[in-house]
Amino acid sequence: MEPILEDLTEAQSLHLIEQAEIGRIGFSGRYGPVVLPVNYKVVDGSVVFRTAVGSPLGEDLRTGIADAEYKVAFEIDEIDSGSRTGWSVMIQGAAHHVDDEQERAALRTVGIVPWAGGEREHFVRINPTVISGRRIRRA
Repeated sequence: MEPILEDLTEAQSLHLIEQAEIGRIGFSGRYGPVVLPVNYKVVDGSVVFRTAVGSPLGEDLRTGIADAEYKVAFEIDEIDSGSRTGWSVMIQGAAHHVDDEQERAALRTVGIVPWAGGEREHFVRINPTVISGRRIRRA
């Protein structure tokens, strides 16, 4: 069976990532390029994850300028190495620190459960400007 590579629409891409739990955030940190896995949920078309207050991730994503947001990439995939099939979705956008207590309270109810232990009470929302996806299937 021959591999077929197909581009996914934004709607198809969002549908796929709503079913997944782990993604990787990529950004330029204080020591160079960084890619880290995080648990996340899609909330109102945005990707939301939790990190520890004062963590390197939370601090590296702050610009130091009021209302300025850090540009990031977020990647989610599902791969079946046996059949050599799978999909990948890339989101690019601004990382918004959720500092409003009312918004944070609402996000606590969506069920983002970090696998890493410890306090993870700082929420970050990625507001997509670009959503792209691809799928490899066999025909």
